Amino acid sequence: MTPDKSHKILIADDEPDVLRLVSFNLKSAGFSVMEAEDGHGALEKARKNNPVLIILDLMLPGMTGLEVCKALKALESTARIPIVMLTARTEEVDRIVGFELGADDYITKPFSPRELVLRVKSILRRSYVNEIPVDTLQVGDIMLDRAGHTIYVKGVKIPLTTTEVKLLTLLMERRGRVQSRDTLLRDVWAYESFVDSRTVDTHIKRLRSKLLSSSACLETVRGFGYRILDGNTEAPKEGR
Repeated sequence: MTPDKSHKILIADDEPDVLRLVSFNLKSAGFSVMEAEDGHGALEKARKNNPVLIILDLMLPGMTGLEVCKALKALESTARIPIVMLTARTEEVDRIVGFELGADDYITKPFSPRELVLRVKSILRRSYVNEIPVDTLQVGDIMLDRAGHTIYVKGVKIPLTTTEVKLLTLLMERRGRVQSRDTLLRDVWAYESFVDSRTVDTHIKRLRSKLLSSSACLETVRGFGYRILDGNTEAPKEGR
């Protein structure tokens, strides 16, 4: 998931300095932020606004963070919202109870704002992937329907050849990992006698032309091979 203003995160903490620090760093990372200073306010805002993630201080006034977490997990409309518990308490029992109630992560004060943002992004990536049906793969705006062997870019069906679908499927399944030309020849073409490494380059070039602006996630690793990446990147340059 790439952060944008439609991704609202609820932060609940009764310490104004912590609210400002967390809000600033999440906004800087591209998220939209809501704030609450007590448990009842956090519960109400979560119910009304359905944030993509909630950061809960353990020791909130009115209702504790654990009580808010329990209440949210009991509601069908909010049960699947990821929750990060934020607290100055370090007792193991608090972490265990929080996880048992459905919290996704637990961060102890004082904390690194950068680490907090990274954990938030990691949780959201896992949550987003888990929502995608097992018969589909998605990277950025590219979605692959395994059952139908069909590719969609921003919801529009893109006509690809059987080999192009197979090549793109393999790269999407192994997202982030560089695939050498030899690996692609073996796994896509099964080392058919008439295939050489230039065939890989030709198919990658055709894929890019068909994926248009979404081809930016298809990266050339010069002198080695190719990989596909999540998120927005500069359009890769052709090269070997």
